[in-house]
Amino acid sequence: MPRAVRDFRFILLAVALLALCIALARPSWTLPRAAYDLLFIVDVTGSMNARDYVLDDRPAARLEAVKKTLRDLIAGLPCRSRVGLGIFTERRSFLLFEPVELCDNYSVVDAAIASLEWRMAWEGDSRIASGLNSAIAIARSLNADLVFLTDGHEAPPLPASGPSPFEGKPGEVNGLLVGVGGDTLVPIPKFDDMGREIGFLAMTDVQQENRAGPPPADASNRPGWHPRNAPFGGEAPAGNEHLTSVREEYLQTLARRAELGYARLEDAARLERTLARNASPRLTETTVDLSQVPAAIALAVLLASYGALPISRLRRRRLASSRLGNERMAQ
Repeated sequence: MPRAVRDFRFILLAVALLALCIALARPSWTLPRAAYDLLFIVDVTGSMNARDYVLDDRPAARLEAVKKTLRDLIAGLPCRSRVGLGIFTERRSFLLFEPVELCDNYSVVDAAIASLEWRMAWEGDSRIASGLNSAIAIARSLNADLVFLTDGHEAPPLPASGPSPFEGKPGEVNGLLVGVGGDTLVPIPKFDDMGREIGFLAMTDVQQENRAGPPPADASNRPGWHPRNAPFGGEAPAGNEHLTSVREEYLQTLARRAELGYARLEDAARLERTLARNASPRLTETTVDLSQVPAAIALAVLLASYGALPISRLRRRRLASSRLGNERMAQ
């Protein structure tokens, strides 16, 4: 082996040893980062089973899209963030667990989100405005920002008088109302008493009009209308409440009156950007492990060191071959 190569390899091995010692010392750097205190409330009512998302090239239910997006979102949140989880059904939100430190409890939080399903609903109704009021009250008591995920499909439909009034103080809780679902009406899966899917809801399976409270202004134009005996008309109502799409305009109205931000459910990156604009992060010092940098340098130097000898031999063979060729040509 030429002396120059031996000296070169010795220098590389010394550099690799030094880099490896630095990596074993586990160097770190402290950086200020934004951490969040979040409470996720997920709608688990029947319309969230509608399939208008695509995951892994297959149609997926809204609830499955919510779970994937939230799992991707928490994977990118900084340590010292706190995350809590709850569900909404009927007319109230229910807390599953209070916000906990994310990194110490990541596997638990991730598994809890992955386990959400429609069978957790205790009633079939879906009164979104009341559920949002309840969720805001819970988030306020926990001093957390709210992320309320729903398709906005009220069941039964809203009465002519509109949604229930907002019960809190606008802006007392920061966060997002997230609209889930597509713009096109799609059918809602139907299940039997054993939880087996048996088709889709028909018009006769779903209440098409809410006849609680005063009738709508145009009720007098309906066939069979009578001010006392048939104030909503004399015929059974027809409609498309057995079909569902995201009720974006309605959700935006609810968000405005609570002074929450609004976003459509697309992917975790977009949701995180919108959340950063509407939540109230707190600055924390996060320790970043830098040991991977010197470890990578040590590996690269070792590869260069052990590759030096074969390269040197190859160059000598090429030089010898070139010299032999020149000698033959001279003869």
